[in-house]
Amino acid sequence: MNIYKTSEVAKIIGIHPNTVRMYEELGLIPKAERKSNGYRVFTDFHIQQFQLARIAFQIEVLQNGLRKKIIETVKTSANGDFDKALILANEYLLQVKEEQHNAEEAIILVKQLLAGEPAKETLFLKRKEASQLLGVPIDTLRNWELNGLLKVKRKNNGYRIYTDEDIIRLKIIRSLRCANYSLEAILRMLNELSVNPKANLKKVLNTPKSDTDIISACDKLIVSLDAAGKNAEKIMSILFEMKSKFS
Repeated sequence: MNIYKTSEVAKIIGIHPNTVRMYEELGLIPKAERKSNGYRVFTDFHIQQFQLARIAFQIEVLQNGLRKKIIETVKTSANGDFDKALILANEYLLQVKEEQHNAEEAIILVKQLLAGEPAKETLFLKRKEASQLLGVPIDTLRNWELNGLLKVKRKNNGYRIYTDEDIIRLKIIRSLRCANYSLEAILRMLNELSVNPKANLKKVLNTPKSDTDIISACDKLIVSLDAAGKNAEKIMSILFEMKSKFS
């Protein structure tokens, strides 16, 4: 097996030598052995692990624990547990596809709102049931309500109930949050739509950080998720190769 100095690894990967040390400190690559003079010695395992990590972090996907999942995948591979890393990478890929579906659904729902299509009003869910349906933590639903994004009806006994209209609104909020819109921008958009269904969404959503409307925002989210999914497939291919080489 070949061995490399820190500077050689940096040159091969195309990064600064300090980044090599940082990846080692973060556990994203295996700990390098050291020579008697204290210099680090890297191997082909390190080179391929670096390549895997660079692909993993090429697309920044933050929502619903995806970033945590991909970091765990990389660290597990760095520890040489390729079977577990493959399981984690596959879970990541499946979750990315689910987020793509959510973003595509949000686009459809917004178009229905703009067309003035009424909600069916057949659902009457408790908060826990709404949380499970949406794949959103109860605390997150509570936070959105506290910030005025949703006003939930209550039964006579005081329990909250979520209708079809509420679920539609929550699905749109979920995708906008995944597209990194602030709660303030989302609230402004929803309030404007309530008053004027033909509102200029680009104008309504405009914030210092973004100048696109909900549909293009979700489109961009879908593009990012699609790239993340393709990278996940590359990661799985690399993991299979590393398993055969380094197990």
